[in-house]
Amino acid sequence: MPLSEHEQRLLSQMEQQLLNDDPKFASAMKGSARRGGSAGRLLLGGAGILVGLLLLVVGVATQLTVVGVLAFVLMLGGAAWAISTPRRPSGPGPRGAVRTDGSTGPAPGQGRSTAPGPGRGARRSRPARGSSSFMERMEERWQKRRDEGGGGR
Repeated sequence: MPLSEHEQRLLSQMEQQLLNDDPKFASAMKGSARRGGSAGRLLLGGAGILVGLLLLVVGVATQLTVVGVLAFVLMLGGAAWAISTPRRPSGPGPRGAVRTDGSTGPAPGQGRSTAPGPGRGARRSRPARGSSSFMERMEERWQKRRDEGGGGR
């Protein structure tokens, strides 16, 4: 069922707000499943499968079981290489947990202790101004929609 014009407008506003509030997260969500270099992986994997198939034929013709087994392993490895996704290099970006104020730190159990010490955890910081007003606007719109009885059902 397609979205109504009003729902499409709300969705685009929410997307724009997400881009403004957290551009790193938004760009991570836009990433595709297949990244650059996948064509090379497919070619290399396909070549491994073809070489393995040729070796399998040679192994059967010469009746050498070892060659046949190696050919099978080569074909299996080529197929696995072709369909696997390349590992992303771990960049210098932050690792760990995101605190309520938006900063990052080590995840629980990593590095420093996360127990509140002097000056830590004594006061709670407010969420970012943009995100709280966005949520308030969404709640107001939802209440308005419910009060008006305007549902698609």
